[in-house]
This record gives sequence, C-alpha cells and structure tokens, in this order.
Amino acid sequence: MKLALPKGRLVDDTAALLQRAGLGLLDYDEGSRSYRPKSTTFADLFLKVFQEKDIPIQVAIGNYDLGICGLDWVEELLVKYPSDDLVKVGDLGYGKSDLYVVASRYAGVSSVREIEGGFETARIVSEYQNLAESFALRLRLRRFKILPIWGAAEAYPPESADLAIIAETSVDRLADHDLVPLARVLASRAFLIANRKSLAKADMSILLSYLSPSEVEIEEESPLPAIIGIIFEKAAEGEKMVRLALPDGHQQRPTMEFFKKAGLKIGGYSEVLETRRPTLELNGVTVKVIRPQDMPLQVANESFDLAITGKDWLKDHLYRFPSSPVEEILDLGFGRVTIVAVVSEDLPVNNVAELKDLVRGGLLPTIRVASEYVNIADKYARDKHLERYKIIPTWGASEAFLPEDADLLIENTETGETLTKHKLKTIDTLFESSACLIGNRQALSDPLKKERIKHIIKIMEKTAKEGF
Repeated sequence: MKLALPKGRLVDDTAALLQRAGLGLLDYDEGSRSYRPKSTTFADLFLKVFQEKDIPIQVAIGNYDLGICGLDWVEELLVKYPSDDLVKVGDLGYGKSDLYVVASRYAGVSSVREIEGGFETARIVSEYQNLAESFALRLRLRRFKILPIWGAAEAYPPESADLAIIAETSVDRLADHDLVPLARVLASRAFLIANRKSLAKADMSILLSYLSPSEVEIEEESPLPAIIGIIFEKAAEGEKMVRLALPDGHQQRPTMEFFKKAGLKIGGYSEVLETRRPTLELNGVTVKVIRPQDMPLQVANESFDLAITGKDWLKDHLYRFPSSPVEEILDLGFGRVTIVAVVSEDLPVNNVAELKDLVRGGLLPTIRVASEYVNIADKYARDKHLERYKIIPTWGASEAFLPEDADLLIENTETGETLTKHKLKTIDTLFESSACLIGNRQALSDPLKKERIKHIIKIMEKTAKEGF
C-alpha cells in the first residue's frame, strides 16, 4: 500500500493523527528533510511526502492508494477533471483553511451581487484557477478573466485584479490584507482520499480503520468588515507611477541586502514579511511582493513595469511565450543557481544518451520528466530528442518524485548538497541562473515612465557592478 503525506502546514497535525493511529511513524515532522517516512507498524506501507497540490493528482492517476491533503486541492482537481478514480473518504477534523472570494476593501464592492456591475471585466486571481473559473460560471458573469498564479493572491487586488479566491484560516485574517470577503466558496479541512481502483483490489480495511475520519462542525462565518475609503499614492502631474514587483521566499533576503547596499530604503520588507505592499523611498514608485514564478507573466500582462525574479523563471516564461513583451534589463548578480538534469543514483545512467538507451532497450517504457519548470523541461526533452517522454508538473519538493514517480528531474541547485542527500545525481547541466531585473518593453518606452525607470535601473546597475 502507498500513502501520500503532505508537506507544510498539515505536517504536525497529520503526524499526530498517524501516531495516535499507532502507525509508529519515523522521520515525519516539521523539521524532517526526509521524503520517505517509515511506519514501524505496517511494514508493507510505503509513505511519500509531497506538496499538498500534487497529492490529489498522484492518487487520481493511481500512483498512490491513499493520500492526505486539504479538500481545497481535491476540489480544485475534481471541478475540472471529475475522476471516478478519486474517492473522498472523509474529513480528518483539522487543517481549517476555507476558500473565500475577496475584493479590496477600497473597491466599493461588498457583496457577490455587486460584482457584475462593479467591474467592466472581473479579473479573478488565484492559485485555484479551476475553482475560480467554476465560481465565475456559477455566478454567470458575462465578462471575466482568470489570472492563474503560484501564490500570494492577497497582493493583487485592487491594482492588478478585482477579485481573488484565497485560502485563509479565519475570515477575520483577511482584514490584515485590506480584503473584504464576498463569499465562502469552500469549507476546507484535511481530507483522507483514496484511489477507487485501489479500494476495490486491495484490502485496506485495517489501515482505513486506523485513519477513520471524524465528524467536523463547520463554523459560521464572521460578519463582513465595513468598507472604508483610502487615498492611494499618486504620481505628479504629467507622470505615471512605476510599479515594481519584489520577490518573497528564498530571494527575499538577498534582495533586501541588495536594496540596502544600493541605499534604497524600503519599509515593511523584512525576513518576516510584514506586508505585501512595502514602502520604497523613491517618489512615484509603488512596490508589491509576489512569487518570483509569477513575475514574468504579470509583467507581460502590464500588472507591473519592473520586477526582480530569476533568469530561470524568465526563460520558462519565454519558452512558452516567445513573443512576450518581457525582457531582461539587468543581471543583479545574486541568487545564483544551476539548472540541472537529475536522476536517481540507482539508475544505471551517467548522461542523457544512456537514458535514451534504456527506452530503446525497453527497460523504460517512457521517460517521466518532473519539474516546476514545465516549459524548460519540455524544451529540454525536445532538444535532446527524448522520443517518448511525459512532463509531470510539480509544485515544489520535486526531488521527492525520483525514482518512484519520475525518471528525470529538471531542478535548480546551489551547492548540490540537497541532491546528494536525497541520493540523486546530475547527468546534465542546462544553464546558470541568477536574479535579474525584468521589464515590460512598452513601459520602458512610455514617455511618462521612462525617466523614472532609467533612474531605478541606474541605481541597481551601479550596485550590481560593485560586485554584490
């Protein structure tokens, strides 16, 4: 039997559930870096740790018999792909993270009924793009646009989106981001899910009895917060605000240090992120903090004029959209990683040619290529003439897929230590990546913005040349 377990927010409660169930779990806690915990009770139980979003997919296609993840990600898959092979066994009673449709408290919209008249075209941003589309269709919105992102949806309204579908543990927490909940579209908790075919062919009754779901009482929604006005920062007459996106996550600390060296004072942008809208002491410049993965597309869509992201994510975007108006302006010299092709140490190959020989010799029916960089991985497979291959999109923790759920991984590495720890080896190097400043060509030529943009570039260029 194979059980997929979640990383991140559900780890502690899931580990507690499994320990109470008597599974005798080893190497599954918040501090563990292992993707393969062990059960001392069920010797024939194979456990693998994934990002939550990957678990419903892995269970639906039959790679895993059972899985534990949030109901939100289960419904995100089922609303577009109603699979008969994915069974919702039941609510496990923890991991509250409900989905809300929200608008900026300054947008003048306070209910779902006002959406149609409130926006000419409702721009809906979310990680849950399938649920977002389903919501818009159920509401019968005549004009809407879904903006798929990797995360940080709370940062987009009102400037870059009108609505967001966002997961939050409490409706009251939305006020911290100046958001007003218009509707709760899903009451989500941690769920036990199963593959229907696995339930039919394997006797999992003992294990399921250990993990029997409990009844959960759904809380009532809190009253909606009041809508108040706001005064947005404005550019001087004859000018336009320059919109700059800064990264969260791993690139946040080096970006902070770069700004400090450049003499650019920025408030609220710290290791413990205080706000998605920090203040930058440059007149006429507004700042938002979003995921680096989302930046190229958001700059292309003119939500931002400039952004600091990685060359890897810029390449991934341009491989999919070769005519995109996004371009690299400046190499900033930090956040250096190498994009590599990786296989399990147990696979008897040392290069791509030998991997192809395994397919030709019938030892591999097809090469399963896992990666967060879907477009880079696809281009690499085509450039290397992998005749039979399948791209498996991942949402992080990609090294966990080898060797059971993928054969080849396209991944970034800084020192190679993580790959070695997980018994992986590099068989090819694709390119070097580092942080870069990107921009929209139209914004760069805008007469009302270009002087201010040139000033920003000059400051960053001087700092980068000083060898940051």
